[in-house]
Amino acid sequence: MSFLYPLGLLGLIGIPILILVYIIKSKYAEQTVASTYLWTLSERFLKRKKRVSRLTGIISLILQLLAVTVISLLIAHPIITIPNSANEYCFILDGSGSMRMSTATVADTQTGAAPPTRFEAGKQAISDMIDNAVDGSRFTLVYMGDDTSVIFSQLEDKEQAHLLLNELEPVYATISPDKAVDLAQEYFDENRGLLTYLVTDTSYETAENIEIVRVAADPVENYAVSDVVATHRANDLTVTGNVTSYTNDASLTVELYIDDAAEPADRLTVSVKAGVPAAFTLSAKTEAYASLTVKIPEADALALDNQFVMFDVSSENSYNTLIISERPFFIESALRSLLNAKIDVVEPKDYTGQTGYGLYVFDTVDPSTMSGLPTDGTVWLLNVAGSVEGSGYTVQGEVILEEADLLTHATSSSSATQKLVEGMKKNDIFVTRYIKCGFYRSFTTLLSYGGYPVVFAGSSENGNREVVFAFDIHDSNLPLLYDFAVLMRNLVAYSFPDMVNETTYACGEAAEINVLANCTSIRVESPSGGVTYLDTSMASDSVTLREVGVYTVDMTVAGSAREFCIWSALSPEERVTAPTAPSVRLLGEASPGGFDGRYDPLTALFIALAVLFLADWMVYCYEKYQLR
Repeated sequence: MSFLYPLGLLGLIGIPILILVYIIKSKYAEQTVASTYLWTLSERFLKRKKRVSRLTGIISLILQLLAVTVISLLIAHPIITIPNSANEYCFILDGSGSMRMSTATVADTQTGAAPPTRFEAGKQAISDMIDNAVDGSRFTLVYMGDDTSVIFSQLEDKEQAHLLLNELEPVYATISPDKAVDLAQEYFDENRGLLTYLVTDTSYETAENIEIVRVAADPVENYAVSDVVATHRANDLTVTGNVTSYTNDASLTVELYIDDAAEPADRLTVSVKAGVPAAFTLSAKTEAYASLTVKIPEADALALDNQFVMFDVSSENSYNTLIISERPFFIESALRSLLNAKIDVVEPKDYTGQTGYGLYVFDTVDPSTMSGLPTDGTVWLLNVAGSVEGSGYTVQGEVILEEADLLTHATSSSSATQKLVEGMKKNDIFVTRYIKCGFYRSFTTLLSYGGYPVVFAGSSENGNREVVFAFDIHDSNLPLLYDFAVLMRNLVAYSFPDMVNETTYACGEAAEINVLANCTSIRVESPSGGVTYLDTSMASDSVTLREVGVYTVDMTVAGSAREFCIWSALSPEERVTAPTAPSVRLLGEASPGGFDGRYDPLTALFIALAVLFLADWMVYCYEKYQLR
């Protein structure tokens, strides 16, 4: 046994002091008085009681000595060492989306009971193991969240471990245990006696050096709606999709809500076989809609996947186009076949800085010699021989080839490049001259010659989208090729982007947000209220959707605010009520790795002290009563 504060034992000096006080304290003196027969009898009685009084005095002294001893021990804080009784624990806590599922059984769901979630049950299991561990044990917690990390490492303070554990909340995405196991492996390599527990709702076929604490033992019921598609023609709206019951056969109600309507626009009942998606079709009459919601009203163990939301997002850009060219035939013909919008053509001498167009095409015309780059739309620069201020690239001069030569198609596998060359057959394109360019901003190159870009796309310094042809298309065979029409189609889609390409994603995916012309700010708010600001200097930016629900995107374009929404749904992997996985393991052979534990007897000493004070008080009261 050791003492945390050994100086507390100085309190034992009180023992000889008490004994000394007892020895020198005043004694009662006997006096001779006149007596009668009755007084004599009384005196004999008092003498008998006096012997008892001396005994009680000795008992009181003993109790007081014991009290001093206990108080000294309390101050010294004794700690009893228990050899090889403590262990090192490593807990891996699964925080994936399925851990939000309630532990309610099918019967509980029907009665409306609200038991804890699997995640709460997992935290309680870890708390119980910490409480039951011998004092002196060490605890490590690895949390499988959006960013798998170590919450605390080799911590001995149980109260601190409880506080840190209680702060954790589950995420929504699918989380692989690989990184968490790698972190636990490092602790296992240091101490082969490490006791590792994986607290999860997943059932593993095999587990080596890891004990699985499964928090999904009872069968629960979960319903989900998925794969929703909306078709809107004239005033007719048709919505199709699937509903699934993961545990039992069920009869499910499916409801369709338009915008913020309190009552469903359509409703039907679908018979569903366990684990087999069942198709449904809902319909309604509406001229337009901002959002559609499909719901399953029946209660289950996980409400996150009981509805699916869709938004109708249309581009707010103007498709009107202005072509500044002396030879507009090829470009004008291509754009008229692709755009159902106003297309104006002016000669360079008639261009005076007109505004209000979604696309400006400068063909062999340098806008810097006129009114500069437009700021309210996408700009195409074709065969511009000089550097254009704010364009994001520089011109190093024109190169004339001795004979027509072949351009090189881009081989990059990036998503930006693939989107711009989608559908192209990579026909042979020959040019006789080109303009040598260099970048000082980020661009996507589609065609090049000798390592220099000749067709590229990106954004200007004012944030507008920009497409550059560093050669004269009239002096090439490009307009005669199949790829010309495909390239024009891709560049038109690039020039007139919707703010988002999709409005529905699975949680954990990245939503791409297109930066519109003259956009100065993009603010994304998550369902829980978290805010992210995106980069508006690029053609697009993305945000990873880490929550289930509606994300709101606020975009400031040319001083005006625009808002649209994105729905992030729970991933299909997290809807399964009884997930399974093949194996999980820590490499190496386990061996004994215990160390000395501790027992803190303070509680017992406090109880002993209370008993001693109570007994001493009772003896004192008895003695006083007998001496009255």
